[in-house]
Amino acid sequence: MKRMIVNLVQCLAIGAALSGMVRVVPAHELTSSECREGGDFIKHAAMSRDYGVSREMFLDRMQSDLAMIQAFPPHLRWFVQDPDDEELLSGAARLVFDAPRAPESHQSAFLEACLARVSDGPERAGTPSSAADAQ
Repeated sequence: MKRMIVNLVQCLAIGAALSGMVRVVPAHELTSSECREGGDFIKHAAMSRDYGVSREMFLDRMQSDLAMIQAFPPHLRWFVQDPDDEELLSGAARLVFDAPRAPESHQSAFLEACLARVSDGPERAGTPSSAADAQ
């Protein structure tokens, strides 16, 4: 089944590229629900780190997964619908390994940075990585 999904994703990516459907997407406004889910992801990343998953292994897998979902239209993706979303999540995941703290601390820092973007709407203050780094 997993192989079928990978094949489907590859076919969708090729089809989108060949049909010219690839286009620039306006900035995605995050919701508070997406922020909570992203915070859970970051908490689980820190828990994985605590259980021995290496930085390289986690980030490589995350990048692979993010690249794979790019084949789907933005409105069908979880959280990472545009480059700003991806940098916010990736930056927080890097901090999990580069500046280790308790999983709940990483979760709350991500949630705070993410919710700041919800209230900012389309006029996001600063860069996504600086918002995450400020925590």
